[in-house]
Amino acid sequence: MKRRREFLKTAGAFAAGSLITPFGCTSEKVSKDIGLQIYTLRNEIQKDGLEVCMEKVAATGYKWIEAFGYQDRKFLGKSPKEFAKIITDLGMSLPSVHAVSGIPKTLSKEEALDQMKITAEDTAATGAKYLVWAYLQPEDRTSMEDYKRHIEQWNIFGAVCKDAGIQFAYHNHDFEFQDLDGLKPYDVILKETDHGLVQFELDLYWITKSGNDPVAYFQNNPGRFPLWHVKDMYAKDNQFAPVGKGKIDFKKIFEARKTSGMKYFFVEQDSTREGASPFATIKTSWNYLNNADFILP
Repeated sequence: MKRRREFLKTAGAFAAGSLITPFGCTSEKVSKDIGLQIYTLRNEIQKDGLEVCMEKVAATGYKWIEAFGYQDRKFLGKSPKEFAKIITDLGMSLPSVHAVSGIPKTLSKEEALDQMKITAEDTAATGAKYLVWAYLQPEDRTSMEDYKRHIEQWNIFGAVCKDAGIQFAYHNHDFEFQDLDGLKPYDVILKETDHGLVQFELDLYWITKSGNDPVAYFQNNPGRFPLWHVKDMYAKDNQFAPVGKGKIDFKKIFEARKTSGMKYFFVEQDSTREGASPFATIKTSWNYLNNADFILP
C-alpha cells in the first residue's frame, strides 16, 4: 500500500498543463468479459514496455482494461489515441481510466477547472466511459472539512465529465471508512455528492479490510457502483491475494451486481508475495473468474 501511495503521489496530481496524477494461452471455453487494472503490472510495463505487456494480458483472456499513469496529457507516455489503439488492436476495450488523485491547493478555482476540462477531454479521446479519481492523499483528508472541500470539487468535476460525454467516479481505499470527527467519510461522500454526476468504483478488498460489507452498501445506495475492483485477501494476514485464493465471498457480492449497478469490473493486485510474478497472479485470477458460475458469460 505504501508503494502505491508513493507512486500515486508522484503520478496523480495536477501539474502545469496536465494532471499528474500472458501470459499463457486462454482456455478453449468461451472467455467471459473480465477486466484488469494494469497498475498491477506497473513494474513490468516500465521494464518491458506497454505493448509487450498488453499482448500478454490479451493472451490471458482479459477483455477490459483500466488505465493509469496519466501525466503531461499522456497515458504511460502514449497520447490518448495511441494508448487506446494499442488496447483495441489486441481485441480489448478501454472503458475506464484512473487519471487523477489530487488538485493542488495552489491552483485557483479557475485553474483547477481548466485542468479538469483538459483531463476529461483526454479521457474522452481514449474512448473510455469513466474517469476515476484514484486516491485521496493523506494531507487532503485530515478532517471532514477536507472531505467537504473535495465533495464540492467532485461535483464540479462530475459536471465537467458529463459535458465531455463521460462519467466521473471515485475509487476508495479503507481510510474513507474510518471515523473522522464522529462521521464515516465514505457515507458523507455518498450522501453529499450529486448522484448523477459522481459515481463510485468500489474496491472490494479495501472495503472488506475496513470491516464493512459491500453488499450492504449496494443495498443502501443502489445503482451508484458501476465499477468494481475485484481483489482478494489472504485469510492468514489480510494481504493481497489472487482472486479465488483468499477469503472474500465473491459469489455473494456478484449476486448483488444488479443492485449495485455494476457495468465493469477489474482485477487488481497491488502487490504479490515475494518472488511471485504479477503475470502468474493475473492468470490465476482470470482462471477463477472465468470458471465461476456466478459470472455471466
